[in-house]
Amino acid sequence: MNSFKKIAIALAAAMTMGTVVAMPANAAPMTVAVDLNGIANTTATSIATPAQLPVPADNVINNLDTLRFVATVDTGTAVSVTATNATIVSALNTTAAPVTASSGSSSLTIATGTGVTATFYVYTKTTAIGTVVVQNQGTTFTYYVQGVVGKINTLSVSAPANGAAGTKQTISVTATDVFGNKVSGKSITGRVFGSGGTLETTTATTGATLANFGVAEFSLTLPTTSTRSLVEFSLTTAADGASTVVGLTAPTLAPYAEIAVRDLAAELKTAQDALAAEKAARAADKTAADAAAATAKTAADAAALKAAADLVTANAEIAKLKADAVIAKATADKALADAIAKAAADAATAKVASDKSIADLKAAFNKLATSWNKKNPKAKVALVK
Repeated sequence: MNSFKKIAIALAAAMTMGTVVAMPANAAPMTVAVDLNGIANTTATSIATPAQLPVPADNVINNLDTLRFVATVDTGTAVSVTATNATIVSALNTTAAPVTASSGSSSLTIATGTGVTATFYVYTKTTAIGTVVVQNQGTTFTYYVQGVVGKINTLSVSAPANGAAGTKQTISVTATDVFGNKVSGKSITGRVFGSGGTLETTTATTGATLANFGVAEFSLTLPTTSTRSLVEFSLTTAADGASTVVGLTAPTLAPYAEIAVRDLAAELKTAQDALAAEKAARAADKTAADAAAATAKTAADAAALKAAADLVTANAEIAKLKADAVIAKATADKALADAIAKAAADAATAKVASDKSIADLKAAFNKLATSWNKKNPKAKVALVK
């Protein structure tokens, strides 16, 4: 047992020595400097105070909308970076090498080579809080970033397809930037075409609460004389809208809602008329069906009576056939008996005649034999009995 303990202690010591030898003599924890457009950021290590980055609505990734990271590490080591809700790039936009909102990735590894620093940049297109995790030789730093929404690029409308004349309908208008982030606190104007109804208020502001963030609601009273209501929406302040940017989705800032106006009284009358017509049709169908059933029953009854009469006739014919069969059998039996009796009588008569003939022959033979025997006593012939 002592020998095993000594071996284990020796192995542990050898492994420890090996680890010490493998570590660089000047090993030091990684440090990371973070800045936004040259201004140092010291709050991004807390999720409560993420670095605020403008979303790249101009489709150009430069120092205005990126967080720059400079990691200082040991020579010959590598820095690994992973991001969620954010994108990593190794360089910023230049005329010769454009970097756009579709550039970059969610992970990056930078080898320092003979240097001691690794530089990279992070941008985000979402207002959701993202993370940037930087690692080197067992040291890990986590930073938080959050996008600042851009100008409104899209207005989208949600409205009922139809509504009863004179009723109030709610129309929702959602404002989003070019990356789909909802934009709050912006005024939207609605305009009704012709006599298509009345807006309770012609302007509404996109909400800022969890329930209505980025959404403005309008109340529209539908007309009583028109068949549809058409409402166009636009930005109250044109400067709140985005401009067309190459490579990004074109702005859609003048959507409209179309609601069909229903005349419930007319629809009710139409439905009632249709119901009455349906009832009349069903009544006619029932009358026709009853008549057909009566005709079918009459035909069935007649067929049943005929079948009964046919059965009586058939039974009578069967009875006659049976009687005829009995008579025929009796006649046949009598004829057979008579034939048998006659045959027996004929046979008896024939036997009598045969017997007499045989007796006569015997008598004649014996007579001749007796005469022979008298004449030829030495050559007598036996008499027939």
